[in-house]
Amino acid sequence: MIAAILIGRKGSKGFPGKNLHPVFGKPLAWYPINAAKGCKEVDELYVSTDDERLMDLVKANGGKVINRPPALCTDGALGEDVYLHAYEVLKKDNEIELMVLLMCNAPSITSAMISDGIKALRAHPEYDSAVSVSKYNMWSPLRARRIEKDGLLHPFVPPASFGDPKRLNCDRDSQGDVWFADMGVSIIRPGCLQDIESGLLPQKWMGRRIYPLKQWGGLDVDYEWQIPQVEYWVDKNVREREDKV
Repeated sequence: MIAAILIGRKGSKGFPGKNLHPVFGKPLAWYPINAAKGCKEVDELYVSTDDERLMDLVKANGGKVINRPPALCTDGALGEDVYLHAYEVLKKDNEIELMVLLMCNAPSITSAMISDGIKALRAHPEYDSAVSVSKYNMWSPLRARRIEKDGLLHPFVPPASFGDPKRLNCDRDSQGDVWFADMGVSIIRPGCLQDIESGLLPQKWMGRRIYPLKQWGGLDVDYEWQIPQVEYWVDKNVREREDKV
């Protein structure tokens, strides 16, 4: 079985109600749900949540509910622990080939991208996962700063880590393309969760041999000011495709 697991909770502090915030008349969480539903390789869709409204949304779209324990509904709970709990629940009654990990606040995913990731893992048994990534050269680690005790900006990462400082410059492309896992989807083998401590930080559920599913503009929403970017992405990747059908 290939199971799609959607996670989200109702206690967001930075952007209360973000998972159900309307985008073109549909809840934010509807977009990853729709992507999973439209992928022919996905057998079942589940949501792990404590939010009754999210439960209703998923059930209305043919999915099932995994009750998320209170200990995994706190501000300090990690996504990796929520996915691991969902896996432990499902493996009791199912033989799982792959898991399609989704987030209610990450709408930048399509059925086609999920399908491409599944095909890549089936064709390459040596891969641990296939993950959606977006290129954000403007956020290169070279540009990162931290505020130290003196109240001033200092490099977050020592410039020497990037090579000869004399060859570095302010051009956003000077270090080559910088790809970020944009949280749209992580398609993983069960072993990634069974041996999660061996995975690469910070998203250990992705394992170590991670195949990139390249796109643009992907993101997970943590603040209300990100909604215009979501609307732009949805308009270009979902609504335009629907108009052409």
